[in-house]
Amino acid sequence: MSTCFFIGHRDTPADVYSRIVSEVERLALHGETEFVVGHYGAFDRMAARAVREAKRQHPAIRLILLLPYYETSTFKYGMGFDEIIYPEGQEAIPKRAAIIRANRYMIDQCDVLIMYARHIGSNTREFMDYAQRRFQRTGKPEIINLADCGN
Repeated sequence: MSTCFFIGHRDTPADVYSRIVSEVERLALHGETEFVVGHYGAFDRMAARAVREAKRQHPAIRLILLLPYYETSTFKYGMGFDEIIYPEGQEAIPKRAAIIRANRYMIDQCDVLIMYARHIGSNTREFMDYAQRRFQRTGKPEIINLADCGN
């Protein structure tokens, strides 16, 4: 089983959606089985939508929601998630650092990272740097920055 994690700017432009769809389809055809997404901005919404659509053709793939904060109710996230994960030990993390810690946790776990990192100095760009350092040490994750593809 392999895992793909999505991370991108909350203000990612809508035209990136077609690139997300293409990457999800490519990965699904190559056996990618788990797709993990957050829920804080345009990129996350587009990624979740692309995976939901891909599930029609590839019913074995799974869409997983990453929660950085403990929430007693998950119904507000809607249908279509196969699982919701909350990283172990996350409850001890201060709220201001929770998203950063959850994203690093997933970067450490994933095999493929699909991202939209365009703004220099942004948290998303820092996560890309973090992922690149991990790749240099371990050979994972494969990093796909959609901001480098056709803008």
